[in-house]
Amino acid sequence: MDETTTARERRPAHEGDGHLTLDDLTDRIDSLRVLRAANPDEAGKLLEQIGGRGRVEQDIVDQQAKAAPLWLPDRFPEAHRLMMRGLEVLDRNGARNAKLPKLGPLKPVAEWAVQQVTRFIVKSHQNTLVDRIRKLYERREANCVWGSPEHVMLRRARINMVQVEKGYKGNALGLPTFLLGGAFLSSAVGAIGRLITSAINSRIGVIIFTVVAGLLMAALSWIVLFSAAVARRRIRLSVDAPLKALYETIGACGNPPRDESTTFAVFAIIFLVLAWIVIPAGLFLFLRN
Repeated sequence: MDETTTARERRPAHEGDGHLTLDDLTDRIDSLRVLRAANPDEAGKLLEQIGGRGRVEQDIVDQQAKAAPLWLPDRFPEAHRLMMRGLEVLDRNGARNAKLPKLGPLKPVAEWAVQQVTRFIVKSHQNTLVDRIRKLYERREANCVWGSPEHVMLRRARINMVQVEKGYKGNALGLPTFLLGGAFLSSAVGAIGRLITSAINSRIGVIIFTVVAGLLMAALSWIVLFSAAVARRRIRLSVDAPLKALYETIGACGNPPRDESTTFAVFAIIFLVLAWIVIPAGLFLFLRN
């Protein structure tokens, strides 16, 4: 049968002359699929007519045209297994202590702080991956012809994700639960507020507070930037390639989710800039009065 044969010609005739919306939708998708393969220019024009001129609208129509639940069904089981192994490796190693430069007596504190920020970035990304992959499997399973090979593969993969989801997903912070409670946070904020009030009541206090605040922001900037680099490297080594391969075998499912390490790095740079501004500004205001 010729590739240009429409879906309506392949379907059996319905009784009577009733017109189905489903017929128009299937014909339109089939026409788009043929044009994409035969004539890119005509496909572009059809995309503009059907989906609009924006990139998002074109992605919607392009993904709608790729009706197969799996783009590369023969490679999907292998990609799924690699993704599961990558998640296992990341879960086991993502939050381990990183190798730090020589920091003297401050090393234990810095090591703990770096581990907490690294854990937060890694665990947050891991939670996102497990959730997004499970949902993708569920939706593609619903796209399948019941009992087809693709349906069986996606059903098994979806069951795997449900089985491991609870073990992989969890609190991104490695702090004890009582530290996250409202009473402890309220007490800590109140104590910090009293210290600030006491510091700004004297000229010496202003100098000390300004210097300490600047040093703390500089230290926080280094911790966040170093942790973001560690988290990015560990995520890249463990799950980036398997995730990309999995999305390629599924097909027409958008871009894989990215971790937040770059966002944390941007905040770290902002903290560093503030650190360089706070100390000079504070001392300037003190000397001016």
